[in-house]
Amino acid sequence: MEQGLTSRAPAACLHPRVPQTTQHADLTLRQAASRCQHRRTECRAFRKEPAAWQDAGAASLGAGLAATLVDAALGASPAVAADLVTQVADAGGSLPLALGGGAAVAALSVALIATDPDKRRQKQTKTAGGNEMEAVRNYFNTEGFGRWQKIYGDKDDVSKVQKDIREGHAETVAKVLRMIDAEGGIKGRTCCDVGCGTGSLSIPLVSRGAILNASDISDAMVNETKQKWQRLAVTGSTQPSSTQQPTFEAKDLESVSGKFHTVCCLDVLIHYPQEKADGMIKHLAGLSEKRLILSFAPKTLQYSILKRIGELFPGPSKATRAYLHAETDVEAALQQAGFRVTKKEMTATSFYFSRLFEAERV
Repeated sequence: MEQGLTSRAPAACLHPRVPQTTQHADLTLRQAASRCQHRRTECRAFRKEPAAWQDAGAASLGAGLAATLVDAALGASPAVAADLVTQVADAGGSLPLALGGGAAVAALSVALIATDPDKRRQKQTKTAGGNEMEAVRNYFNTEGFGRWQKIYGDKDDVSKVQKDIREGHAETVAKVLRMIDAEGGIKGRTCCDVGCGTGSLSIPLVSRGAILNASDISDAMVNETKQKWQRLAVTGSTQPSSTQQPTFEAKDLESVSGKFHTVCCLDVLIHYPQEKADGMIKHLAGLSEKRLILSFAPKTLQYSILKRIGELFPGPSKATRAYLHAETDVEAALQQAGFRVTKKEMTATSFYFSRLFEAERV
């Protein structure tokens, strides 16, 4: 008899030995989803009482049908699904699972069906007065600041998930700096870091001699960047090659003004839907005289499913909405603004994925 897989094992140790042929194996994703409609009442009950997932046995909801849903979307084996459930729980989820392979797939699929992230997003925006940008501002000025200050910092008291995000973001920053260095550097050139966060890109740009304007929608974030630079300048750890001091401003993206040789905007568009992002890209392009470097979370089937999994367990510290953007949409917005994409990079870790575009004015 096959041994059940435990979701507590790392992905590398899991082997998909659970048979995947079921009476539902020939269903398309649409057909499988249709057959799930009658399960919604039961799903809602499980959502209200997470402990019931373990006691009642998620496999009773139809491991075969669940496997069809997940496999059709992700190409995932029960082993992968088990590990995904584990990773989500480790990230702060409220679902206490220790399920075998088929049951893990069932749990994952039922959770995807049961959740309604759109309602949560609408509630968050309503709380912020119906303003998407204000919701982001409030988050990064309150609990979001502490969370991301910790992630972007260098202390060891972070979770596995936070450390993974930190490493992914650092990799994206390193790629931006390599792009800039490979094209003659930034010394003596004007540069705008929009959405500077806690300065992970701003500080290296100043050190390279950029005449920098750093801005962020969050006062707390901008102040942290400014204080970080001041501390490093006092200790001599970093000194601007330019005689002009950097400027730090608390402004939303569309309030930033001026003209700059290079404009950078990392990990900002993820907080806004595509229609809003289009206007932001247009505004960023208007600031740039030569080069625009931006990152976004790419919209693919796999990442869409993984994002939905993350929405199962928002937690108190995950209050912002996350939006994925199709590469074609971002590139089209850049073209409309008179820019041509010249370089593309991708950073993908377990919990951080970011597409990086460098574009030049045509």
